[in-house]
Amino acid sequence: MLRIGFIGTGGMGQHHIENIMSTIPGATVVAVNDANEQVAQQVAANCGARYIADPYALIRAEDVDAVMIASWDPTHEGFSIAAIEAGKYVFCEKPLSDTPEGCQRIMEAEMKAGKRLLQVGFMRRYDKDYRELREVIASGTIGIPLVIHATHRNLAPAGGAEITNDMAATNSLVHEFDVTRFLIGGNDTYVSAQLVTPRPSRFCGEGLLDPQLVYLETSSGIRIDLEMYWYCRYGYDIQCEVVGDLGTASLPAPSHTVVRCDGKNAFKVVPTWQERFHEAYVTELREWIASVQAGKIVGPSAWDGYVASSVAAACRQSRLTGEIIPIEQVQCPEFYQSI
Repeated sequence: MLRIGFIGTGGMGQHHIENIMSTIPGATVVAVNDANEQVAQQVAANCGARYIADPYALIRAEDVDAVMIASWDPTHEGFSIAAIEAGKYVFCEKPLSDTPEGCQRIMEAEMKAGKRLLQVGFMRRYDKDYRELREVIASGTIGIPLVIHATHRNLAPAGGAEITNDMAATNSLVHEFDVTRFLIGGNDTYVSAQLVTPRPSRFCGEGLLDPQLVYLETSSGIRIDLEMYWYCRYGYDIQCEVVGDLGTASLPAPSHTVVRCDGKNAFKVVPTWQERFHEAYVTELREWIASVQAGKIVGPSAWDGYVASSVAAACRQSRLTGEIIPIEQVQCPEFYQSI
């Protein structure tokens, strides 16, 4: 039985805990921590774990085999490095760090440890529809990929969370930055990014730029356009279409009953990420737990976290300057090249 300690018991942390306790065999939650002590203690009571006030003490605890980090984004780097230095397996929710430099420090700690200990929570790689789309592309059915169109729309920020203009790229679009690489595979890399904004939605609040549009180019010449819309007002809507030189392939719409009534032909749009990607989150944790028990982490790596963070950094710079920004990355260390 894998004994897991949780740092972060907000919406994301509670979602993971519920999945582990109710759905996924082979693991249990033994300790929790959160900056909000009252919430953490209630979560601990609900899942039969103990509350540990010091997150670093949780990491060092002898009965904690692995650490899951679902805390505030700027804390991910410090907790990840501490877990690696303690020799613990660690699952870190995205983003791995707010900066590429932070991701590099995590990679350095992991390479010093001499083995892969960390996985990043890029859960779209575990969604059955994205996996099927990747298989279609790899099969050559639609030919050589030329263009990718993708949208990431939210009814509103989860839990009424406070968001900033930077978070569109660092917190949400990092999913697209990662899953696009997952879809096209091979050695293709991002070479440039541009972020532009139309006039903002009247629902997004003063000073917030929403929606935001990102344009990427890869080393092979694939062009990618991404739309991030925090306050789309109609539901949680994730779409992706890959255009090849022989045809196109798209994510299917989530399966719902179509109702024809009162002059309308309609189906439900899910309101939250929990509904859209529930099975992906379960599969992600099930495969991570199995890989930890086997002693070989095979999911998204610290390098993958670094690549996404590098793109996000270029997007931040482009938003401020309006320019197309070259994406600067260090060479992938040999440690990560066989992943």
